[in-house]
Amino acid sequence: MNIMTKPPAHITRCTDGEGSVQVQLDPNMKIGNAKVFAVYGKGGIGKSTTSSNLSVAFSKLGKRVLQIGCDPKHDSTFTLTKKMMPTVIDVLESVNFHTEELRVEDFVFEGYNGVMCVEAGGPPAGTGCGGYVVGQTVKLLKEHHLLDDTDVVIFDVLGDVVCGGFAAPLQHAERAVIVAANDFDSIFAMNRIVAAIAAKSKNYKVRLGGVIANRSKDTDQIDKFNAAVGLKTIAHIPDLDDIRRSRLKKATLFEMDETPDILAVRAEYMRLAASLWAGSEEYSAMPMKDRDIFDLLGFD
Repeated sequence: MNIMTKPPAHITRCTDGEGSVQVQLDPNMKIGNAKVFAVYGKGGIGKSTTSSNLSVAFSKLGKRVLQIGCDPKHDSTFTLTKKMMPTVIDVLESVNFHTEELRVEDFVFEGYNGVMCVEAGGPPAGTGCGGYVVGQTVKLLKEHHLLDDTDVVIFDVLGDVVCGGFAAPLQHAERAVIVAANDFDSIFAMNRIVAAIAAKSKNYKVRLGGVIANRSKDTDQIDKFNAAVGLKTIAHIPDLDDIRRSRLKKATLFEMDETPDILAVRAEYMRLAASLWAGSEEYSAMPMKDRDIFDLLGFD
């Protein structure tokens, strides 16, 4: 079976959006008792770095953590595993989609401090559906009982794509957090993501969990947007060269030299993980019109 020709399961018209065709969640594929978080944001904004360090922070709290990368370039977990791992789609194709032939070690890899890592991958460019890929990944994890003993699942989701397919992790998540910098482009993308989460929250339990300000010295533009739509910044990660270097060293921030800046950022991730685990506030933000964002942001 080739992913380019196999249609996604459970695609129906629904009320997730005006006239939309959405990838519907198979009721049998619900993730168990784990707390599930989906990390979204503009492409290149640092979602994978954020997800990986947040995963480590949860593991440092004694939680059993599973991180699922949902990007065809499958680089979500390489700072945890120190290498590029094969994707779920790669291994499914290798056995002609006969899932019974797969072993856990074919698609789940242990990373730093025990964080379990999965790269879902994606369909070939211009074909297939990201929602199908996410669905097959969760199905495999459930078939192998890998979610039974997991405390935290983090979906690291491709860029700012908000179609029904790549919004599929929102069907599993309890909270969706948005990574954004203090600039127009990432805030514009954040507004689109807010709209997608609002649509999914009509039918699923997912709610907005707040904004992680990343790669930014200041947060004044993010603050303006938050005040306008009803959001809040829940963590602030500054623009440090050590963070860029950690990606080049294929390491998490918890493995870098303990400079004052690195220790401060580690503490911020630990604080964020503890807050999310305790049960973060939910936000019912209302997205803005594109022109209104243009008028809102900037300097007087």
